[in-house]
Amino acid sequence: MGKWDKLQAIHLDVLKEIGNIGAGNAATSLSQMIGKKIDMEVPQAAVSDLNQLVQLFGDEEEVVICISLEVTGDTPSNVFFILKEQSALQLVDRLMGLLPGTYKEFDETAQSALQEVGNILTGSILNAMSLMTNLNMQPSVPAFAHDMLGAVLSAALLERGYFDDKALIIETRFYDEDVVIDGYFFMLPQVDSLGKIFNSVGVSL
Repeated sequence: MGKWDKLQAIHLDVLKEIGNIGAGNAATSLSQMIGKKIDMEVPQAAVSDLNQLVQLFGDEEEVVICISLEVTGDTPSNVFFILKEQSALQLVDRLMGLLPGTYKEFDETAQSALQEVGNILTGSILNAMSLMTNLNMQPSVPAFAHDMLGAVLSAALLERGYFDDKALIIETRFYDEDVVIDGYFFMLPQVDSLGKIFNSVGVSL
């Protein structure tokens, strides 16, 4: 058995709690930004094999919107906030105060809005994680990509060097009275970074 096989439900609850704190802070920031209440929740958190990430979306040819950041500090990582195309368009409509179905393409305005959401969400989750673990995590400026999931992940791994074979996944859900939008927060840590996060909250691996 590998060290990650030792993870128990209580350990994943810690991750989910980090996600919920971050999502709550992000929802507050987004609500203030658009002047309308948006709620967020974290249905699940998990540590998963990299090859299982693709299964969340169906297959590696699924076209997605990806907001990516590089994290430096105590736990070097790549962080991604990923949405399916239709979900991303729905989110832009909500952010811009437009009727559902208004946005049909990712122009400069849509890209900017999604980058800001990704920046707020990932920043909020990383801040929550940093406060809980007492680890230094510094995010870069977010980048926007519109491509197949397999291409997005492959490019990230090729560009950033050697990563662990596991990823931290925090499912996120935006909702208000009219719409529910699911997205995924992925943290692809460099070797030993994920272990540092768990060790800092008392989980020995």
